[in-house]
Amino acid sequence: MKERWRLGLMSLYVMTAGSAFAQGNVILYGIVDTGVQYYNHATSSGGSVIGMPGLSGKLPSRFGLKGVEELGGGYKAFFVLENGFAVNNGSLGYGGRIFGRAANVGLESKYGSLTLGRQMNMTLYALSDADIIGPANHSLAVFDTYLPNARSDNAIGYMGKWRGFSVGGTYSFGRDAAGPAGPSATNCGGQIPGDLVACRQWTAMLAYTSENFGLAASYDVMRGGPGASAPLSSTSDTDTRTILDGYAKYGDLKFGAGWIRRNTSSANHTQSDLFFAGASYLLMHTLAIEAEAVRYILRTHSDATLLVGRVTCFLSKRTSVYSSAGYMLNSQFSAVPVSAGGSVGMGKNQVGVMVGMQQRF
Repeated sequence: MKERWRLGLMSLYVMTAGSAFAQGNVILYGIVDTGVQYYNHATSSGGSVIGMPGLSGKLPSRFGLKGVEELGGGYKAFFVLENGFAVNNGSLGYGGRIFGRAANVGLESKYGSLTLGRQMNMTLYALSDADIIGPANHSLAVFDTYLPNARSDNAIGYMGKWRGFSVGGTYSFGRDAAGPAGPSATNCGGQIPGDLVACRQWTAMLAYTSENFGLAASYDVMRGGPGASAPLSSTSDTDTRTILDGYAKYGDLKFGAGWIRRNTSSANHTQSDLFFAGASYLLMHTLAIEAEAVRYILRTHSDATLLVGRVTCFLSKRTSVYSSAGYMLNSQFSAVPVSAGGSVGMGKNQVGVMVGMQQRF
């Protein structure tokens, strides 16, 4: 009897474990993307650069793990661990973190999702549909490195979706513990005893998406902290970004446009506006063309204009090759490079070209 009872318990355990396993899954995914680029006027005296960019090609390279488990009653548990790396030398991105793009866990239900940990904030979500070129080598990133890296450490996030509407927000107790190396790494970890404001950040978004068009609005507020990178080196310093954008589709043609207002409140107050508009068209199922124009105005100081074009050939569902070209027009006191992470002489116009390859898995 005892032996039968033990066998019965073991069978029940195996059946239960098998059932639980069937309700969850973990996937490995990623993108490997790089190429060779050229740009001129790298210094005030001229000079050209030929080589492989470290920051981004068409999309930043990454690999990650995602897991989902059904809990019953319409509830799911999930986690995301996502790494960012440079293909040209194999180094870790995002300030040298193993999972610099995402490291979070959360719950999802019909009421929305709640996420804890390092995660994308609403600035990145708001740009995802309207920005045609995306976080590429020639892109919005050359004007503001934070935009393609809009993530928050120590954050609580919420996202709810109903009938095409999305409402989301994040609150960070210490927005960025890494730094100062890497784009947008600010060495502002926060969570300082006795200081409830240092390095805090909150973002909010309201969006509507449909098959043919969509609109999004977001607001992003960063606080400074002791020892953080300039210009947010004090708790009283703030950096805010307001985004309004949208897109429209007609068959294989898509348009996107938007406006980004940035204000930094520190010893030297600055205000800038970034306007962008672009279009993409799928010529055939193996060939796509994209173009975007970006206008940047830094109040009372300088301005610059970026023109970008890109052609992508899809060799398969996972593999593609592409060519991207950009032209940057700088005003007298502007020095915005055409390539993310690149350099340019003050007041110099610049041409950049890149040919690359992307593999997804």
